[in-house]
Amino acid sequence: MIQIENFSKTYAGKIKAVDNLNLEIEDGDLFAFVGLNGAGKSTTIKALVGILPFEEGTIKVDGIDIKSDPIKVKKTLAYVPDNPEVYSFMKGIDYIKFMLSIYGVPYNQEETESLAKELEIYNALGDLVSSYSHGMKQKIVLLAAFLHHPKTLVLDEPFVGLDPKATHILKEKMKKYTEEGNTIFFSTHVLEVAEKLCNKVAIIKEGKLIKAGDMATVIKDSSLENVFLNINDGEAVNE
Repeated sequence: MIQIENFSKTYAGKIKAVDNLNLEIEDGDLFAFVGLNGAGKSTTIKALVGILPFEEGTIKVDGIDIKSDPIKVKKTLAYVPDNPEVYSFMKGIDYIKFMLSIYGVPYNQEETESLAKELEIYNALGDLVSSYSHGMKQKIVLLAAFLHHPKTLVLDEPFVGLDPKATHILKEKMKKYTEEGNTIFFSTHVLEVAEKLCNKVAIIKEGKLIKAGDMATVIKDSSLENVFLNINDGEAVNE
């Protein structure tokens, strides 16, 4: 479970990127976090995973405060950024082994090869990361994330750079992962995918939470795209 309470983040003492955000993501949720560029999505995610300091509010993962015990929180989750930074001098398989060692998880060749084949990156594991496309880098980071079996998976724009087939494979993997009781919280601009894939959604605008809850409740008899566009055209009101 992720609990975000009264979270605010101000840059340079003036720009309030996120303003008093309150969200609860429960175990088993496949939760979409949507908003325009600059709405505060990445700021929230970076604070949640412990790479962006903040002064206002609290963020807890499974009851553990990210500010009080960041290492313990980081051991329970995996984070995949929108622009995956991977050591280019490593081979793909070496990167996997390195990441598993950080989490203290033994390397399992059978499981690694099985998941690599599922994500269609198996044949590139022996290649240098420097030869990878953006989509391949995204796949190797996702592979590493899933392999240490985090209870909570946090993804920032996970579909960027993936081809249609890889996107489909990832969507199916995400559904299966949450059906096993794990939690996925991710940002995306692909609203149609979010609507079909997720059981819950939150919409943020200019740092403020506008709507959040069960997908069916938020969209009612409309679509997520229409709800989102109405909010950002100024026609919707806070609820």
